[in-house]
Amino acid sequence: MGEVPAPFATYSTEVRSEWLDYNGHMHDASYGIALSDANEELFSALGLSADYRATAGASLYTVESHIRYLAECSLGQRLTATTIMVAADAKKVRLYTELLHGDGRLAATGEFLYLHVDSALGATTPMPGDRQVRVQEMLSAHADLPRPAHLGLGVGAPRAGSGDT
Repeated sequence: MGEVPAPFATYSTEVRSEWLDYNGHMHDASYGIALSDANEELFSALGLSADYRATAGASLYTVESHIRYLAECSLGQRLTATTIMVAADAKKVRLYTELLHGDGRLAATGEFLYLHVDSALGATTPMPGDRQVRVQEMLSAHADLPRPAHLGLGVGAPRAGSGDT
């Protein structure tokens, strides 16, 4: 895989018209699309994307997600994402992704849990050894990156500095 980016940050897009709601801002489901697309780029870099499914008959399935909506996004705004691999083993990958406006302001965060599933068996199975090595390389590269206080707290967790209790 070569040098592992820490954090992983290749995703960039513009807010599309089909992502807007009737208020003229990005619809809540569209944040999920952008975050998922960013994570898919990470999986592609690890050799765990569409080509992997076609050749290995296995894929990473999303089994849990938690999105925090922090700022509105409007048509044409540039968005980027940074992703940290928080945890992983032979059958699981947990990612934390931040969606950012072009000026660096945080628009949303997402936590995701993926399971490695063999499509023919319809069951969770270990990744092949070469893919496990790639995942572990990224996990090691991300091990010392700072983690936000809200990571793993779930719905309704107070925001830092908000005064919420």
